[in-house]
Amino acid sequence: MLDHGRGATRPVTLDGAGLRTADIAALADRTAHPEPPDPRALARAAESWETARRLAATGRVYGRSTGVGANRTEDVEPDDAAHGLRLLRSHAGAIGDPLPAREVRAMLAVRANQLLAGGAGLNPAVITALLGALESGAHPVVNEHGAVGTGDLAALAQTGLALAGEHPWHGPPDARPPAATPLDHHDALALISSNALTLGQSALALDALRRLLTASLAVAALSLLAVDGSDEPFADPVMRARPHPGSAAAAARIRTLCGIPARPAAPLGRIQDPYGFRCIPQIHGPALDAADSLDEVLTVEVNAAAENPLISTEDRAAYHHGNFYAAHVALALDAFRLAVLQTARLSTARLAALSEPDLTRLRPFLGDAAPASSGVMILEYAAGAALGELRAVSHPASLGHAVLSRGVEESASFASLGARQTLRAAAYYRQVLACELVAAVRALRLRRREPEPGLPLAAAYALAAEALDPRMADRPLTEDVAVAAGLLDELARV
Repeated sequence: MLDHGRGATRPVTLDGAGLRTADIAALADRTAHPEPPDPRALARAAESWETARRLAATGRVYGRSTGVGANRTEDVEPDDAAHGLRLLRSHAGAIGDPLPAREVRAMLAVRANQLLAGGAGLNPAVITALLGALESGAHPVVNEHGAVGTGDLAALAQTGLALAGEHPWHGPPDARPPAATPLDHHDALALISSNALTLGQSALALDALRRLLTASLAVAALSLLAVDGSDEPFADPVMRARPHPGSAAAAARIRTLCGIPARPAAPLGRIQDPYGFRCIPQIHGPALDAADSLDEVLTVEVNAAAENPLISTEDRAAYHHGNFYAAHVALALDAFRLAVLQTARLSTARLAALSEPDLTRLRPFLGDAAPASSGVMILEYAAGAALGELRAVSHPASLGHAVLSRGVEESASFASLGARQTLRAAAYYRQVLACELVAAVRALRLRRREPEPGLPLAAAYALAAEALDPRMADRPLTEDVAVAAGLLDELARV
């Protein structure tokens, strides 16, 4: 295994029980490295493998002594060692573009951890090989399409063929793919019966969107300052009167950023700002709650022995079931995207408000002194276009339907589609927030207004003001938005 320079990355020990979504993102990005698996978990996996082999030799076990899908009634001879490779070869038919390395590494991390939960009946050498690939940075080539939310069969079959030496690996120049690992008829279905790719992609999307949701509150606070918005909507008594956890957290974050007391004084100016400012807690709150709900679902799934059949070492039995059906994941992803979409719509509302002289006491569209200056006018169009893309990928994937394998598999969750949609949602959301950030900083500069020193919002403003072009004359704002988009992850840490 490679030496990453242990001071540079944090260790993650996989044990089939304690993996978290943040760990998956860190392993995918190689800011963490996998430690050798917990010995008790590896022993649990080994016992499961031995149990599965005994069961398949003495009875009918789906995918081991039978075919799969509608072929479940077809028997496989106990000594037909080629059955597993035939299964992998037939199922490794994913199509579309190869996935980015980090998404495949996230899949490897999830699958290795699930196997350590001890219900798959898989050769422990396969787990060791997966961890070796994850450590070295090597990853199998995995194509995008091949699942409908009832198991990432095609992606994991490609992984199985790569482990067997029949499918290509990619990775950095120093990556060393694991040596070919023999896979027999006891290992094929046990490897591919999982939603590991969907779960890995979901964890990456959650990680990205959580950072953007945190940054969005800093951006919103800058816009609030630029229009002299009211502090009252964030008052603690308001939140306690309707105590949703996410709303309370959003309001508390705005108070901390802006130095607002828990019980602010009555406003001296206008009463009741537009919704873009007044309803920040009520619209950002559900997104924060949805993020927590998705995290809870994913944490269960990535630590689950959800393979079909479940090999129970305690009962010495194989249980055939439907735990591979990813409805919990699909519905949590759909709810999360819809909640994020609401906050993005609010960002475009604040962007529009920043163009209004009645709110900013500046020229329309934050224009300079030149006659009919357009200022940030085009940002409303650009943000609206990105919002349209975000709205499109927020369509519930769980509305999909499929009848497969000669009607035996007559429903599908489409969680796999939901995961890809959520990854794309993060990119569009970032563009929307970047447009608002450019306008907010411009408005504060034109008003010669800065947050009070020492507040977290002052640090956020200093970070943005240092990076963003101060020129006010009409000019293309493409680069400004690109710079602002790159600042959002830093703003999330303020």
